[in-house]
Amino acid sequence: MRKGAKAAIVGSVFAVMVGGAGYGAFNVMNALSGGGTASADEPAPVRTGPPSSAEVKAASAKFFAAWEKGDAATAAAYTNNAEAATSLLTGYRDDAHITGVRITPGTPSGATVPYSVKATVSYEGKSKPLSYDDSLTVVRGVTTGKALVDWQASVVHPELKDGDTLVTGESASPAIEAVDRNDVVLTKEKYPSLGPILDALREKYGDAAGGTAGIELAIRHESGDVGGNAGDTTLVTLAKGEAGKLRTTLSASAQAAAEKAVTQYAESSVVAVKPSTGEVLAVANHREDGFNAAFLGKLAPGSTMKIISAATLIDNGITTANGPATCPDTATWQSQTFHNLTGMKPNLNATLSESFARSCNTAFVSYADSVKVDSLTNEAQERFGLGQNNWKTGIPSFDGSVPASGGPDTAANMIGQGQVQMSPLNMASVTATAMTGAFRQPVIVPRSLDDRPLAQAKGLSQSTVEQLRAMMNRTAVYGTAAKAMAGLGGGSIGAKTGSAEVDGQSKSNSWFTGYRNDIAAAAMTQEGGHGGDAAGPIVAAVLRTGG
Repeated sequence: MRKGAKAAIVGSVFAVMVGGAGYGAFNVMNALSGGGTASADEPAPVRTGPPSSAEVKAASAKFFAAWEKGDAATAAAYTNNAEAATSLLTGYRDDAHITGVRITPGTPSGATVPYSVKATVSYEGKSKPLSYDDSLTVVRGVTTGKALVDWQASVVHPELKDGDTLVTGESASPAIEAVDRNDVVLTKEKYPSLGPILDALREKYGDAAGGTAGIELAIRHESGDVGGNAGDTTLVTLAKGEAGKLRTTLSASAQAAAEKAVTQYAESSVVAVKPSTGEVLAVANHREDGFNAAFLGKLAPGSTMKIISAATLIDNGITTANGPATCPDTATWQSQTFHNLTGMKPNLNATLSESFARSCNTAFVSYADSVKVDSLTNEAQERFGLGQNNWKTGIPSFDGSVPASGGPDTAANMIGQGQVQMSPLNMASVTATAMTGAFRQPVIVPRSLDDRPLAQAKGLSQSTVEQLRAMMNRTAVYGTAAKAMAGLGGGSIGAKTGSAEVDGQSKSNSWFTGYRNDIAAAAMTQEGGHGGDAAGPIVAAVLRTGG
């Protein structure tokens, strides 16, 4: 916001509420027992256990009543973090200019109380109604034993997170009308995953798009961060500005398919790119935290990494697609033993193509002593354009990390574990490079908009490309990706599955990347199991659109 009161920061560190010395101490004259008295230094017992239903209703009612009156300090006193609550509730009144608050509680479910809020937002003679549904939880105060509202920023508004502020005033950036490559208007109402991405685009390109600022109630995210993206989130528009038109590289049809596909699996993300140009065609996330993991995720990619590992083996003259890559039951590297997926039969006469299609871990681990510590790193950086922190997609993004790790991680990195980190965007780009031989840094807005420098890499030789495409095609038609890619014939196809084990998770993360003609896509589902189980169907759904 250019105007408006200074925002109040939501504290992320809880203040410890400490009762006064001797809180609850009392003197009791017990006449019937001859006038005995309790010690003045003896505190009353602190109540423990979950709050009763009566306590839940009473604590929430007192909190709501004070909030409605605009009495931030009193309302905050009914929470377990008075300092943070006072700050945000004061900002709600003074900085967001929200008045006439009316709160209607619903029927509690245990310690959780749902409620609806109706209020008015006013600024410089302009007013608009504000309404939303929310919920809070009542807990037992650790020190006092009182029933208190468990303070979270989301108590004030469901979209608030710790560190966020509510402000009303002139928008920080003019509104944009984002359109896809064919001039189809893109809105967060129709494409929910694009909400934080459109906010980030507005923040960066609002002025360049030529619009004018409006008056808004908005969430200002801590350090300009929303789901990993810069930009305010508009809640209510009091006076519209003039939206500037911003062309993106997205495809509305691919975006619609991506949005639908990720909703089938919790904690999923997908990205699709156009290999011939590097343009991002779709980006979608289905996550509780709203984080743009599609662009900013940093997770081990599992066996999808074998695309880069296979290229490393080929480019360093170690083996070829039709050369040896035996697949034993186990492989040991520097005291660490690696295994294949349960049920995989060993093949001591396997070629690299066969082991790639079956996703044999031990075949790649067995070559750990044939590569240098930095061989995989150099391949990723110099040929696939990864890991140099120089991608400029148009919004914040992660460009992968393939560190030169010694010890057991030299082998683990070969199979996408160890120290390797990727996002779906990175793996979609890897597939595009493997398919075309040229690294084209992904972009979500045309470079011509701001003439920003794009990352460069020398790419792959024609021979390496032909071998990678043959191996990925074999995987898509006969290997671990065949089930997910079924029915996608009628063109050039290829794929690679991945399952990444994570400490503390009962199931592995599901990874899948593939291409069909001039579209490449990659997806990740946390705790989704095998690559073809969750991420595979997501990628296949996007590939079917053809971009």
